[in-house]
Amino acid sequence: MKEADLFKILSVDKRIEIIELLKKKSMSVNALAEALGITQSAVSQHLRVLKSNGFVKDERQGYWIYYSLNRDALEKCRERLNRICTCGCLGGQVSMKRIHKKGSQVKQ
Repeated sequence: MKEADLFKILSVDKRIEIIELLKKKSMSVNALAEALGITQSAVSQHLRVLKSNGFVKDERQGYWIYYSLNRDALEKCRERLNRICTCGCLGGQVSMKRIHKKGSQVKQ
């Protein structure tokens, strides 16, 4: 997968939210829809994209299908993103503290 494709897949907030929810536990489409406040159809569309790109996997348990993260695929994406980010922010611990100066807030 190209870096541009990775960013395109992860550019949708609801997909990021789905990944965040699935980090905690496997969930069904119904549970994801309720947690996200969107339709089951919308969740299914996002899951289709995530699954076709290897981010999530599914497992049938009786009548229900539960979705979970493909942690290996996510780790590979993390490694790829770390290679892209060469600004040194991880090693240098860039500070984003707010400084109060004459009643205004300025980011450092």
